[in-house]
Amino acid sequence: MSFDPASLKFDSNGLLPVIAQEAKTGEVLMLAWMNAQAVAKTLETGRVTYWSRSRQSFWVKGESSGHVQELVELRIDCDRDCLLALVHQTGPACHTNRRVCFYTAIQGGEEVELMAPEA
Repeated sequence: MSFDPASLKFDSNGLLPVIAQEAKTGEVLMLAWMNAQAVAKTLETGRVTYWSRSRQSFWVKGESSGHVQELVELRIDCDRDCLLALVHQTGPACHTNRRVCFYTAIQGGEEVELMAPEA
């Protein structure tokens, strides 16, 4: 069956959330957004391309930082309104220079920082 990005259920802004997960370890790295063009570019190039809501432009992960996400597989959830990008991550995934964006936990009602930025 041929894939058509238009078959995905984008929100009213033409976006859908994408969870990036390290393919080798299963580690959840980050959440970002894609529009139909970003999905198509990601599949075409193998470099994960997001839509930056703040900059209103495409953002190829690692283009400026060198912290590249190489696409292994793109999965569609059952409702077709969210994607899972299995990737090979080079360096930190988070813009704070941490391995993952989910570095804060709520433990016993308190926020706890789980990891420091990489050197």
